[in-house]
Amino acid sequence: MHEMSIALAVIDQVEEAAERAGDVTAVRSVRLQVGELAGVVPDALSFSFELACAGTLLEGAALVTETVPGRARCETCAHEWAVGMPPRLTCPRCEGGTTDLLAGRELRIAGVDWEDGPAPAPTREPISEER
Repeated sequence: MHEMSIALAVIDQVEEAAERAGDVTAVRSVRLQVGELAGVVPDALSFSFELACAGTLLEGAALVTETVPGRARCETCAHEWAVGMPPRLTCPRCEGGTTDLLAGRELRIAGVDWEDGPAPAPTREPISEER
């Protein structure tokens, strides 16, 4: 399952960005764009992400995946179309087989929501004085 290696890579990149930003105390969510042709199973990625976040700055963070539809353009007639799944890579207009894949293979971090600033001071109950 390559979803675990993807989850680990995402965590590493977010931790590096948090370190560069400084004063990040927790990560609330990570938004990830995943192309429909990227070969990633979203449920497996979410499961792997949750497991891999344990004990890190991202523990408890939500993974929000956005699917990017596959799109192609015919080099012969310049027609663009949604390739779908399974992907149709021949032009539906002219049946040309020379196409450019415009979208659908993405796998990128689109956004991170984190808490920054000094960590909140722990609160303690006042000790009542006994007389």
